Amino acid sequence: MVPLLIVLLLALILFGAGFAVKILWWIALAVLVLWLLGFLARGTKAGGGRGRWYRW
Repeated sequence: MVPLLIVLLLALILFGAGFAVKILWWIALAVLVLWLLGFLARGTKAGGGRGRWYRW
């Protein structure tokens, strides 16, 4: 009975980790898209300068 519980617990942990990694990939993709949009839009400032759109 104990080995069966260990296997089921391991499968549940691995499934949860896989789901979390998939969510993290989607978040990383969204951040990349936002970064690219900001990078492309940095030259269209109202001041006419080519300033950076981020502070660092």
